[in-house]
Amino acid sequence: MSCTKRLLEPRPPSARLLAAALGSCRRFHAETVRHESRGLPIIHHKKYACELPPNHRFPMEKFPRVLHFLLGDQVITDKQVWAPEAASEDSLRRVHTDDYLKKFLSGKTSEPEQRRTGFPWSEGIVRRCRYETGGTLLAARLAQQRGLACSTAGGTHHAFPGYGSGFCLLNDLAVAARHSASAKRKVLIVDLDVHQGDGTAFIFKEEPSVFTFSVHCGKNFPVRKQQSDLDVSVEDGLEDGEYLATVEAHLPWLLDSFRPDLVLYDAGVDPHWEDELGRLRLTDHGLYQRDLYVMKTVVSQGVPLAAVIGGGYSRDIDKLALRHSIVHRAATQVWREAGL
Repeated sequence: MSCTKRLLEPRPPSARLLAAALGSCRRFHAETVRHESRGLPIIHHKKYACELPPNHRFPMEKFPRVLHFLLGDQVITDKQVWAPEAASEDSLRRVHTDDYLKKFLSGKTSEPEQRRTGFPWSEGIVRRCRYETGGTLLAARLAQQRGLACSTAGGTHHAFPGYGSGFCLLNDLAVAARHSASAKRKVLIVDLDVHQGDGTAFIFKEEPSVFTFSVHCGKNFPVRKQQSDLDVSVEDGLEDGEYLATVEAHLPWLLDSFRPDLVLYDAGVDPHWEDELGRLRLTDHGLYQRDLYVMKTVVSQGVPLAAVIGGGYSRDIDKLALRHSIVHRAATQVWREAGL
């Protein structure tokens, strides 16, 4: 593992119970909140999904199914659902080069460039990516107002400033982080997708206000890793207990040392034992405990957290969508215990 950015001296650990600690989160109620949206904010848009060629590897249908299961299982109500706007070109330029945006938005990317992303270009894919990025921006904004928010998409951490890669065309995490950092907020990106967030690591390698923390399978994609501020590379076959212990060994120290004003959490489910691209051995229960631990630990310190679903790959779309909904279910528990 590596850690490159200078950290502040740790604060003394707090002995307060979770309920007491969470009381500080009530400051996020400063702005007037619509009556119909007093529950945990869930950010979703029907344009998170678009049409792909038949038998395409990317499970595009999972996005509407995540919301379907959250509503159907009465985890949330439709009054909690916030619809984002598409990310503006100005917000995208905070991260991506003018040349890349011009080519991507207008359909001028080459066939080799499209093969690198895994997607053929279409107006639908551009629209999808802009709404997905807008959703992460909205999740970050609502988290800062209310303490916690979750999108039903996001986590496109392989996109670099000048090109897309690995099913990632616009880096939503980087756009949201840079937007917050531009307002003089410090942002911690906790990336627990099974693949290293190489694009995000590259984008923020020289930016002290954004700290990138990645726990990933070392022998998985991408073959050529970038250097995050803290990389924890784990071996194939890691199971629930050891994985959670790895996260527990680093997150509290990072929070105490870096002192973020916002945490962006990539809750990828591809560490699951059934994932087609994963190589780790986490269970549904392990993912739930992971998400619950991350969000409780962050929110208990009065730090707002915005979660995105990250990667997950299965031919069984319903099973995959249920797996992605784990983070929203865990967030709902945190929200209720916090009294947000």
